[in-house]
Amino acid sequence: MSELFNKKEYLKNLIKRINSEKENEKLKKELQSVIKNLSAEEIAIVEQELMDQEGVSIEQIQSVCDVHLGLFKEYIEQEKIDVESWHPIYILMKEHEYIIKTAEKIRDIAKQVLNKKTIQEAFPLFMKLNIHFDDLMAAENYFLKEENVLFPYIEKHGITKPPAIMWKEHDQVREFRKQLIKIKDKKNFEEAKKELYNISLALLEFFMNHVHKEHSVLFPTALKLIDDEEWIDIRHQFDEIGYCCFDPEPLNIEKKDVEELTEGKVKLPSGELTIEQLKCMLNTLPIDITFVDENDEVRYFSETKDRIFVRSRAIIGRTVQNCHPSKSIDIVNKILKDFKSGKRDHADFWLKVGEKYVYIRYFAVRNEKGEYLGTLEVTQDIKPIQEITGEKRIYDEN
Repeated sequence: MSELFNKKEYLKNLIKRINSEKENEKLKKELQSVIKNLSAEEIAIVEQELMDQEGVSIEQIQSVCDVHLGLFKEYIEQEKIDVESWHPIYILMKEHEYIIKTAEKIRDIAKQVLNKKTIQEAFPLFMKLNIHFDDLMAAENYFLKEENVLFPYIEKHGITKPPAIMWKEHDQVREFRKQLIKIKDKKNFEEAKKELYNISLALLEFFMNHVHKEHSVLFPTALKLIDDEEWIDIRHQFDEIGYCCFDPEPLNIEKKDVEELTEGKVKLPSGELTIEQLKCMLNTLPIDITFVDENDEVRYFSETKDRIFVRSRAIIGRTVQNCHPSKSIDIVNKILKDFKSGKRDHADFWLKVGEKYVYIRYFAVRNEKGEYLGTLEVTQDIKPIQEITGEKRIYDEN
């Protein structure tokens, strides 16, 4: 503890000396050496104490920030990983570059805003900021790909802690992002410009530290654990989520979707279920579903506790036209014709049934080639949904 205290005090003195002495290149090298032995959090504490307790300005703190960011850049450049351009790790590294550049632009504009005396003078800069804020929001796809694809694959190989830490850091970046966007609503310009600079700098330092960890620990670990076939699966799933800054090289390898029934389980591309799990899951959904095949024959319906419209197992194999009164058959046939021809993909109806307000939706079910497989009917009482107001974020005990 005393050693850490001494390092922090030494760093404080260095920052003061750099701002008071003209020939400070030697001091900056000394500063670089000290920073290497402190975490980003420890450096941030020193900077805050200097501003809060000793009256050091934001501008005077910039020297240590520049050195710190320079170190991170060095680390990241040294940690280049050699993978092909189609590879998910290559894509994530390219997105890192994009997000860092966006954060740097925001920090640079925030520096300029510091020197403006009025909101009117700073207005053109705030307009530029809006563009970069949009770019920062687009970076969400980077987070989603790691959290929903890469992390689960790493966890499958028994490594759980690093992904959990990285996810927590993603949430911190999201929090910085929220704080930046909220600054636009501040009425006190002096407070706003200082807050803008502090948060933009904190975001940049934090994210660069995050990238350093991923390049030095997470990505090398993933490359050791995950095999080539899994990387191809990961890439296909990345394509489904999308990218935030560029279109990567196409992957010309078709994904292998496994669909089979083995040992009482239905194995699908997105998981596997026992027959009992599948049956109970479908019957637990807060909707009624009925599936009619390409020959207009009823093949399945869910058996929920409180069905809106009566169904009996006797209708399985029956044509859907025979399940409706004669006055409705023309409409049924028109829907099916439009679905089969590709003219439409869904049709919606809503009506009152006693105390319920029933929403009925018909969907054309197609395979990946676009071929018609049948029609899915989804029925739901939406009256309770229409009555929802406000927000509920707390899990209650009732």
